[in-house]
Amino acid sequence: MVASSAEQISSLAGTTVIVHPLVLLSVADHHARSAAQSPNKRVIGVLLGQDNGKTVNVANSFGIPFEEDEKDPKTWFLDHNYIEGMWEMFKKVNARERMIGWYHSGPKLRASDQEINDLFKRYIARPVMVIVDVRQQAVGIPTDAYFAVEEIKDDGTETRKTFLHVPSAIEAEEAEEIGVEHLLRDIKDSTTTTLSTRISNQLASLRGLQSRLLEIRDYLQSVAAGVLPVNHQIIYHLQDMLNLLPDLDDPTKTKSFNANTNDQLLVVYLSSLARAVIALHALVDNKETNGRAELEEGKSDTKADDEKAKKVGKAESKSKEKGKESEAKGSKEDKS
Repeated sequence: MVASSAEQISSLAGTTVIVHPLVLLSVADHHARSAAQSPNKRVIGVLLGQDNGKTVNVANSFGIPFEEDEKDPKTWFLDHNYIEGMWEMFKKVNARERMIGWYHSGPKLRASDQEINDLFKRYIARPVMVIVDVRQQAVGIPTDAYFAVEEIKDDGTETRKTFLHVPSAIEAEEAEEIGVEHLLRDIKDSTTTTLSTRISNQLASLRGLQSRLLEIRDYLQSVAAGVLPVNHQIIYHLQDMLNLLPDLDDPTKTKSFNANTNDQLLVVYLSSLARAVIALHALVDNKETNGRAELEEGKSDTKADDEKAKKVGKAESKSKEKGKESEAKGSKEDKS
């Protein structure tokens, strides 16, 4: 039987790794620049921030030169001098940020991750490894955080190093939120409307919620069938989550929910009516404008025809007068 070290598990219990958007943007940019030369190459970098015990705040990062043999995962190269030089420069810029771990673009654990993590222990006592999935397909957080632990076997054989997964979250400060908002505003597709964008975001959120609920259902079914052992901490969290759900069997809450839903639907109904009235008013106004323009064009055409007719009549009268004068002259000449 294999069990993880109790001391390491207890020290990492409740630990959360908070990743800031600046780190995600830096990793994505690092991978995009490297993918131009080798699309399947993963990138590695150093994470900076604060390790407060139960909360690891990852606020900044920088990429480092890294090469590995795709056929032989144990063959890799990492530039130590580059790490030390960049760390010295970052300390001068922000002394509060410490070297707390490293990242790679995954998307999964590799055979050489444990050796690389041991290398970072030269600089950090407890390095955190964050895998950032830069080509994420599923809905959810694109980060997975791990800490290295040692597995102790009951039979007294040699211990084995492995990674323990810890929860991760994406959080941002006010300045970062403003920057991300401006960035998303710049890259937003101008062909899509705001309504369609909001609906797409809501659908993506609902798909993510559905995937999480299905994952919880599969886990509980596995526990009930005896495939997985009971984890009381997970069960407590699920119970707390279910306790937050409203009791829809209570008639008072059901009535309040119906009243709230009816109020929201009333606003939607009034908005639809107002939109329809405005559209009809615009249609009538457009028809009226077009009718006036047609009438003015018709009047201008009739005026032009009248003026043409007058000009033609004047020309004909002049030609008749000239004809009469020429006849009168001819008759005078004949008499003489």
